[in-house]
Amino acid sequence: MPHGSDLKHLEQNATIDYRYEIVRKGIHLFSLSIPTIYFFISQQLALCLLLPITAAFIGVDVARYYIPAVSRWFYRWFGWLLRRHETDTSRKQLTGASNVLISACLCVLLFPKVIAINAFTILIISDTTSALVGRRFGRHRFFAKSLEGSLAFFISAVMVILIAPKVSRLPAEYVIGIIAAAIGAVVEALPIRIDDNLSIPLAVGFSLWWLYMLLLPTLDLALLM
Repeated sequence: MPHGSDLKHLEQNATIDYRYEIVRKGIHLFSLSIPTIYFFISQQLALCLLLPITAAFIGVDVARYYIPAVSRWFYRWFGWLLRRHETDTSRKQLTGASNVLISACLCVLLFPKVIAINAFTILIISDTTSALVGRRFGRHRFFAKSLEGSLAFFISAVMVILIAPKVSRLPAEYVIGIIAAAIGAVVEALPIRIDDNLSIPLAVGFSLWWLYMLLLPTLDLALLM
């Protein structure tokens, strides 16, 4: 049986109604267009597309804290989708949408394409799955999240690894991906102050890169360009 304190803790972390969580994560899934398009274009073109969009989102995100007209417009249309920390005027944090775009830019800039696509896709699919399953079925605490949500994260991340592009589709590539998926699930559940839209893809991406170098040092990751 779940502990009452665990259930209370998990519920307190959910700062928007579950129906709004579904809408928020539905919008989140549109970000799958980023790795899908990136598969067909170069790193340079991807950054040319992503950087101006990201700058625009950050600009509006920051302006809402300082310009009343922008604030009124922003909260009228999007306020119902925001979590509590995203409306805290003392901390002035960016929204999840801005962090997703920053994450996409970092993945494209830092990682070989095959790693960027796998890591960012895991963020979109598994973060969504974890949030929806964890809020609906979470009963047991796992770090700062629920065990059920973390298991959903891991299982969905493994599915991404099985489907997403690989360099040569060697068996070791899937082993590497599954290990990185487990690391991503743990990082997502840890009580760290970094937004998980940033921590998850970076943790998965660097884990993939390190494991490729360790287990497949001769494999040219630049083949998927």
